[in-house]
Amino acid sequence: MSKRRPRTYSFPLACLLVALPALAAPAVAPPVAPERADLPTLETVVVSGVQPGPGLWKVSRDGNVLWVLGTLAPLPKRMEWSSDEVRERISASGVVLLSPKVSLTTRGGALGGMFLLPSALRARNNPDKQQLQDVLPAADYARWQVLKARYLGRDRGVENRRPIAAAMELREKAFDRNDLSWRDVVGREVKRAARRSGVPFEQPTISLRVENARAALKQFSRDELDDLECFRLTLDQVERDLDTLATRANAWALGEVAMLQDLPYADNSQACTEALLQTSLAESRGLTDLPARVEAAWLAAAKSALTEHRESFAVLPMSRIIGERSYLRLLEQAGYRVEAPGEDKASD
Repeated sequence: MSKRRPRTYSFPLACLLVALPALAAPAVAPPVAPERADLPTLETVVVSGVQPGPGLWKVSRDGNVLWVLGTLAPLPKRMEWSSDEVRERISASGVVLLSPKVSLTTRGGALGGMFLLPSALRARNNPDKQQLQDVLPAADYARWQVLKARYLGRDRGVENRRPIAAAMELREKAFDRNDLSWRDVVGREVKRAARRSGVPFEQPTISLRVENARAALKQFSRDELDDLECFRLTLDQVERDLDTLATRANAWALGEVAMLQDLPYADNSQACTEALLQTSLAESRGLTDLPARVEAAWLAAAKSALTEHRESFAVLPMSRIIGERSYLRLLEQAGYRVEAPGEDKASD
């Protein structure tokens, strides 16, 4: 009888991997920034059709250049993305770096498919068969009931979920209702352009191994999650920020980088990340420093590309290009020159 092979699963950086589905949230915009006369006013109705997206960031040193395209999620549901500049840069590149990911290999027992699914589904729920009403403060549960009625209707199963999982189900329905989508239109087109030009693409990867996935899920199902802040921020997003998210999606689609930079936003993904990475499961398997390891993997790949190729190309979430957690800022601190879209032309 042949030995059962280990299963390998890959997750993008935005997915926090603790044997659960992707739960991390995109950037959330708080109150709209003050109006500026030099920025165009965008309708809150989400754009459709073919759009160019933002320009490219330029990272350079010693004559070598890494062009970086920032992505955003969610994006307009019916938007198609196309950029002649991106295709030209990719065709001239020696390598294309995709957004970093986490790869999970599981071993032990019946791990994959239908056998593991029941355990994964149970891990989404509160321990001891508690419901949301039992684990949430009364004021938070009252907010939840209003939004649940609006977007989830009479769904009773969601009442068994942990707050973080319930909030994500709510957010997904709200996005769908507002014509926003998680489709990775950018990644798909970048891969297609690389294949057409014969340019290899790489994806910086952190590989994790779980010896017994069933036991890991069982442990997680018993863990208490400090996910109230994640729950509240996600409800804030659904309750108040859908129009702002649509504006950000429009700004990305139309290439209005200045508007993206000038719209202040709070990132609820950090609260959701911390809720998952502070569990005993994450601690026992050395996952608490996962974001830092992913960051280091991408920086190493970017520096290698800048050393080995005259030109190279990379794709990163916008939250890793601008803001406090910018990978490009770290490259700048390491001595590389970083220019935002249009800066290199303006300096000529």
